[in-house]
Amino acid sequence: MIIVSTDGSCLRNPGGAIGWAWVNHQGGTSRSGGAATGTNQIAELRAILEAIDAHPGAEPLLIESDSLYAIKCASEWISSWRLNGWRTSTGGAVKNVEVIKQIDRAIASRPGPVRFRWVRGHVGNYFNEMADTLAGEAARKAAASAAAEGETPELTAVSATESTVPLTKKTVAKNSAPQQTTGPRASGKAVAAAPQTLTLF
Repeated sequence: MIIVSTDGSCLRNPGGAIGWAWVNHQGGTSRSGGAATGTNQIAELRAILEAIDAHPGAEPLLIESDSLYAIKCASEWISSWRLNGWRTSTGGAVKNVEVIKQIDRAIASRPGPVRFRWVRGHVGNYFNEMADTLAGEAARKAAASAAAEGETPELTAVSATESTVPLTKKTVAKNSAPQQTTGPRASGKAVAAAPQTLTLF
C-alpha cells in the first residue's frame, strides 16, 4: 500500500496565494506547487488531486489529510454530487466543482483503490508536518512570484516542484515559518475531538 500525506495552505483566506503538497511515506518523495490566488479549500483539494495523479497503478493508495472537508468531498459527497448533476442536496451549485470533478476522474481512472484517512493537524505528525511545511513554502513562493511579475495568474497556472530527497525532522523545523492569518485559524481546517485518526472508505 502507498501512503501519502497531503496538505494545503492559503496565506489569506480567501483570495490569497495558495500552496499544496504531498509527501510519500515510503522513500520521502514529495511534490508541491502553488498559485497566486485561491482558497484553503481549493489548496487542500488540489493536494489530493496531485497525490492521486502522481501515484497511478493498481497498488492501493491511502491519502492522509487533516482536512475533513477535502476528505468528505473526495470520498463521501462526490458520488451523490455526480448523480445529482453536480448539485447539492438542496439544489445549489457544488463549491470548487472543477477540482472536485478532476478528483472524481482521477479516482475513476486509477486501477487501484484510493482511500482516505483524517489525521489531526499540528500535533507533531511527521509526514503531515512535512506536507504542511512544503505547502506553506509553495504558497509564499507563488505570492512572491506574482508580486515580482505584477500580475495575478489564473488558478490553473500552477507551478510545481518535486523532491526525491527525504526530508528530516530537522529540515521540517528549519523550514517551518509562520503563515499569515486573518484570525486564529485562517487556514479553515476543521478541528475535531479525538480520535487522532479517522479512516474513510
